Amino acid sequence: MAPGTEGAVATAKVLAEALPYIRRFRGRTMVLKYGGAAMTDAALKQGFARDVVLMKLVGMNPVVVHGGGPRIRELLDRLGKTSEFVDGMRVTDGETMDVVEMVLGGLVNKEIVHLLNRQGGRAVGLTGKDGGLIDARRLAITRHLPEREEPEVIDIGQVGEIRKIDTSVVDMLVGADFIPVIAPIGSGEDGHSYNINADVVAGRVAEALRAEKLIMLTNTPGVLDSQGNLIPELEVGEAQRLVDEGVISEGMLPKVRCALAAVQAGVRTATISDGRVEHAVLLEVLTDAGVGTQVRGPA
Repeated sequence: MAPGTEGAVATAKVLAEALPYIRRFRGRTMVLKYGGAAMTDAALKQGFARDVVLMKLVGMNPVVVHGGGPRIRELLDRLGKTSEFVDGMRVTDGETMDVVEMVLGGLVNKEIVHLLNRQGGRAVGLTGKDGGLIDARRLAITRHLPEREEPEVIDIGQVGEIRKIDTSVVDMLVGADFIPVIAPIGSGEDGHSYNINADVVAGRVAEALRAEKLIMLTNTPGVLDSQGNLIPELEVGEAQRLVDEGVISEGMLPKVRCALAAVQAGVRTATISDGRVEHAVLLEVLTDAGVGTQVRGPA
């Protein structure tokens, strides 16, 4: 082998491995939940944007749903407003909701759109309020206390749950060759805006679009077994067993529940990926190995 050709050969092997996946997934929808370190580390942010644009250029249809909790907390702290949480959800009064909309629908959303466009993509930002994308209602939190017969109802303000998804505006953007970037804010029949968990939004959007894949970027390697080892692949039944046994718990639990709901509703696979790994999205979509834990639906 001629000197200096080793790198070129390695690149050619990577492209050869990717070709079957490019062919298989051409024209298919991939919903990407963007969060964690991938949103804060400068190199990972640039890498994510390049990966998404590449997916679009080879014929896939990426749809990005993003979070932004740390940025919301940062601005609330600067305003001197204390954040309260119930069952991991931010109590959202009217003033906090204004901050959520400003940060998610404005600052964070437009930053992601800018990153994608700088890499040669054609991205458009929107919230769930645009085009009636997310119809939401106030989320009811109840607790059963031993000293009370009736459950206690806890008001956490303008935190929402999804009633239905109307993908018309997303379909229009994808059909015009744009990359939709969605902030997880919905609107209700009562006229209020609602702050909604980004994982839940990504899962429900993937279901409504009948996506090929749902990929959720996190700050963990994926789903771990009782010994702390990564589980590369989970069938629905096995995932539910680990939930029932308490092996899957705490912060991983809502992500796994979103993945299970998505694949049971027709999404082919849902992956909980390590967003701290460079090019995690491409590794999941275009290689044999992937990154993280893949949850598969019924055959």
